[in-house]
Amino acid sequence: MGKWKTIKSAYHYKTPFGNLRQDTCQLPNGIIIDDYYVQEYADWVNAVVITKDYQVVFVEQYRHAGQGTFLEIPAGKLEEGESYEEGIRREVCEETGYISEATPIKMGEFMVNPATQTNKVVTFLMLDAFKECEQELDETEEIEVKLFPFDEIDEMIRNQKITQLFSVSAYYMAKDILQT
Repeated sequence: MGKWKTIKSAYHYKTPFGNLRQDTCQLPNGIIIDDYYVQEYADWVNAVVITKDYQVVFVEQYRHAGQGTFLEIPAGKLEEGESYEEGIRREVCEETGYISEATPIKMGEFMVNPATQTNKVVTFLMLDAFKECEQELDETEEIEVKLFPFDEIDEMIRNQKITQLFSVSAYYMAKDILQT
């Protein structure tokens, strides 16, 4: 299975949020695709944050594209020059007011949708978290912090109370690590 050759690229738009690029590609078998669209986004980080009393820290917020309110683990895109660990510590603190003195455990790096997107999500587990300060939200953010016992999360997923895929997959990775 060979790599595609990019013959030409042109941007339809560039924004601080992301870019849309149109590529003309030649496949290894010679077929040419004139209009292959690629969405360029920054990498982001997320974390399963567990308090000292084994509560999982979630954020609840309205998501316009999903047309509803979603329960998710803290997440966000990296700021320029930030390491993944620095990014997740900042995002968790800003969104929830929680911190942890323990080093975040990197559970993995995952492509979001390699068919059409360039970005990845880097997923962490943060243990022994505690409330240190108030939220520091952007003017466009309205986030409610909610804590749930770790042993109730499976049922919440089964009952569709948690439906954001990256939150679900991160929880199951954390559960696997914590059970070993």
